[in-house]
Amino acid sequence: MQSMLMLLTLNVGQENKMKYNTFTLINKYIGYLWKASNGQGHGVHSPFVYAFIKNVLNTQSKGESINAIELYRQQLLNHQKEITILDLGAGANAQGNKSRTIAQIAKGALKPKKYSTLLNRIVAYYQPHQVLEMGTSLGITTCYLAEGVPNASVVTMEGAPAVAQEALATFKYLGYQNIQLIEGNFDQSLPQYLQGISTIGIAYVDGNHRYAPTMQYFNLLLNKSDEESIFIFDDIHWSSEMEKAWEEIKADKRVSLTIDLFYIGIVFLKKGNKEKENFIIKF
Repeated sequence: MQSMLMLLTLNVGQENKMKYNTFTLINKYIGYLWKASNGQGHGVHSPFVYAFIKNVLNTQSKGESINAIELYRQQLLNHQKEITILDLGAGANAQGNKSRTIAQIAKGALKPKKYSTLLNRIVAYYQPHQVLEMGTSLGITTCYLAEGVPNASVVTMEGAPAVAQEALATFKYLGYQNIQLIEGNFDQSLPQYLQGISTIGIAYVDGNHRYAPTMQYFNLLLNKSDEESIFIFDDIHWSSEMEKAWEEIKADKRVSLTIDLFYIGIVFLKKGNKEKENFIIKF
């Protein structure tokens, strides 16, 4: 509980005026814990969700490659090189050039190991034919995704050119060759990418944390989805806009099942469910 409360205090500052304040986030997290089903699967009657809990939530990502990614994460958290970035996301006061150290970017943007390894296990378990990540940042989560599907491609999108260059350095240093980085604003790069594929495998959306862009990305992804497609949305309780988007995504008639893990929401489109199911699970 204490470690999670520490995570809830990250990135709450002047630049994140749209985000809930720390007090609100803590209250929402407590409410999530109150409503959440047991994280061990007790009382969960869906065989599909029970298998997800047992084989994904309650396993561990281990190995030399995981250790190498985490060692590099620590290097980034202490890297004092400064770069100039253009922030296109919801955290910016206004678009413009901003100077940041790599350490500052890492502290504000890198997902905690708990969630990076979870994403690794999700793609490793479902083995999609390809993975799309919207929001590369410095590339740590991208490497976790690539580690989970060594025989498939991971396409990752980043809007800030200077950050994209640092991500490429991450991929090179850690030796991942199944990653393709697309640089540019999601509003242009996502439609262009989708035109060139038949169906989405797994899409992880960690970009513009506002209602309208999130719903736009969701609907674009749906146009290239089938019943095996899985969407993962980051920070679904980050703000009132993200919660509004999450509620609409859950209610969409094309969505058959969702799992709310507080920090991320997972969307399934499989046709086997007779009725829509929305789960909140402790993680």
